[in-house]
Formats: sequence, structure tokens, C-alpha cells
Amino acid sequence: MENAILDAIEGFIATPWVYVALFAVAKLDGFFPVVPSETLVVTLGVFAAADGNPNIALVIVFAALGAFAGDHISYYIGRKSGSRVYARLKPGSRTRKAYDRVGDLLEKRGGLVLIIARYIPGGRTAATLTTGATRYPLRSFSMYDAIAAVSWAVYSAMIGFVGGHAFEDNPLRGVALGLGLALVLAALHEGVRFARERVVAGREAAAAAGAAGVEGGLGVPEDGGPGRENEPRRENEAG
Repeated sequence: MENAILDAIEGFIATPWVYVALFAVAKLDGFFPVVPSETLVVTLGVFAAADGNPNIALVIVFAALGAFAGDHISYYIGRKSGSRVYARLKPGSRTRKAYDRVGDLLEKRGGLVLIIARYIPGGRTAATLTTGATRYPLRSFSMYDAIAAVSWAVYSAMIGFVGGHAFEDNPLRGVALGLGLALVLAALHEGVRFARERVVAGREAAAAAGAAGVEGGLGVPEDGGPGRENEPRRENEAG
């Protein structure tokens, strides 16, 4: 059974149609992330290391081109109907939080968010839709997105390539290793991001508490000026 699966996969990836499929999946994942395209890129990287098919350079090129095209479709969707898409998101949902987080990051870091979000399944769609909805300049978007697409394609393909070299005689195990590495790296990224957000939130809470303590210590009366309660007594003493 395993040999039959391998024969079927190897028969397909030896044809030029594998690059067409890769481009289509990477493009679709840019605006409709049903199946993360990393899975396909990692898998093709494994087989490229195991027997030379498909060509690893072409895997990177077509994965990057598909990602670049899909991200631009998502950008234009956001530009045309981003506000309506956002309004349909349930408050407090994971997707809504992702959109809010990307919007905040865009204000603070600009296009660098596109490079970071490209490595987060689902997060990349939120980033590209939000950049379109906020009318982020197309030229800047294309520049940052090109960097994101190429670096992502190289990263994903090389993870698979490493797995393929580790299990040249059993590509399916190489696929499992490559996908496992991708999941571990993604989990580490999310863990670091979560820890950083907790630290920032703690600092902001401490700063807010300190500011409230300072205001309370000043004892500023609500009616406007310090020491007004003593004015009647001073007038009586003067009289």
C-alpha cells in the first residue's frame, strides 16, 4: 500500500503539472486558506531531496509566485469590501482578534507585518485584507509582499529538503519530519509572541496603576482647585 502511494506521488511530481498545482494552491491559500500551502511545499521539498523530482528551485519559484498572486487578490478584496468583511466577524472570535492585532501592528510597524504574517496560516489573509481595507499603498505592499513570498517559499521548501535528506529511503517519513519541524517552529513563534504580549500587557497595566496612584496622591478636588475648602474660614478670620 505504501509503495503504491509513493509510486502515485512520484509519478505526478515528475510531470510539469506539479508546478501548476503548486502555483494554484499557493495562490488560493493567499485569499481562501482552506488547506495551508506549506503542506504541499514541504512535501515537494522532501521528494526533491529524495530523488531530485521536482526541481527544488522551481518549487521555490512557483510557490513564491503563487503566494504573491494570492496575497494581491486578498489585498484587492480588502480594498473593495474590507469593511463589510470585518463587520461580519463575530466580536471576540479568533479571526476578529487576528484582524484587530494586525491592524494595530500595521500602525506600529507598517509593511514588516506582511513579512511576519506570511508565516502564520490564516494570519497572512488577515494581514493582506487589512492592508487593503486601510488603503495601504500598493507599491509598498507589493515590495514587502515580494520579500515575504520569497522568504516563505525558501523557508518551507528547505524544511522539506532537510526532512527528505534525513529519510532518503522513505520519503513519507521525511514528509512527517518536515511537517513536524514546521509545526514546532510555528508553535515556538506563537509562544514567543504570546509571552511578549503578556509582558507588554503587564507593563501597560503597571504604568496605568502607577498613573492612577500619582493622581490619587495629588488629591486634586473634583470642584477644580486645591484648598478651596479653606477659603470660607480665611474670609471669616479676615472679618
